[in-house]
Amino acid sequence: MKKINSTLYLLLLPVLAWLIISIVVPHLDLLFKSFRFENDDGLMVFSLNNYLAFFEDEIYWLTFVKTALYSIGITFLAFVVTFPVAFYLTKVVAKKYSSFMVLLLLIPIWIGELVTIYGWMILLSDSGVINQFLLSIGIIDSPIEMLYTNFSMTIGLLYMSMLFMIIPMMSALESLDDSLIEAASDLGASKWTIFRQIIIPYTIPGIASGSIIVFMLVIGDYVAPNILGGKSSLWFTEQIYNEFLSTFNWNEGAAFGFLLLLLSSGIVWLALKLTGQKLDRVGS
Repeated sequence: MKKINSTLYLLLLPVLAWLIISIVVPHLDLLFKSFRFENDDGLMVFSLNNYLAFFEDEIYWLTFVKTALYSIGITFLAFVVTFPVAFYLTKVVAKKYSSFMVLLLLIPIWIGELVTIYGWMILLSDSGVINQFLLSIGIIDSPIEMLYTNFSMTIGLLYMSMLFMIIPMMSALESLDDSLIEAASDLGASKWTIFRQIIIPYTIPGIASGSIIVFMLVIGDYVAPNILGGKSSLWFTEQIYNEFLSTFNWNEGAAFGFLLLLLSSGIVWLALKLTGQKLDRVGS
């Protein structure tokens, strides 16, 4: 037993070293920088000024609120769009076909986010496939401005995050015994009652797990809001990027980064409380 424990500790050492060096240490350094502020005498002092600067400029906290609301909305849309797909792949389609269909869902990850985003630019541009099709069948007389808007940004973020909602829900649905659904149907329960009282309660851990992943990915995304949203669709990660690499104000950028971390962690905690879920059950 002692030999097994020693081997386990040796195997865990590289993982712990990687976590400490690549995650813990950089975050502690950024936390330290977030409290450093250069006063009028040019001296670095510890204060809350970097955090207070967030509330002094309206554009910062408005972008902050917009990022939070859009991230919640996109997470909900991801659930609405992908739940029927997850249910179909686990409970309707034959097993020999479902594996192939899941493989098709993985294609966007293979291609990469940047290439996928540029693909959406081709689709949504004024001379893109969608506008040209609508013009050709006479539905519209002039191209619809879809690119560089909140709409195109939402589409891009939704498309890139849907897979991370489907997989946890499929995992939960696969463990659902079909006999429960059949028994409820034989007893006269409607499809809506079965969905509301059996399927959804059983799938809540998977829904919660997928929602946390999608929300964290969306709220921290930079590529899709910057490329598809353009200048008219500010995202808080762009504000952080500007602080670090445009104005080279690392201290304020670090403060903004930790504000985003607090926001996302707070929303996840609140969602878990409202749904009555525990993080250990969701993550299992």
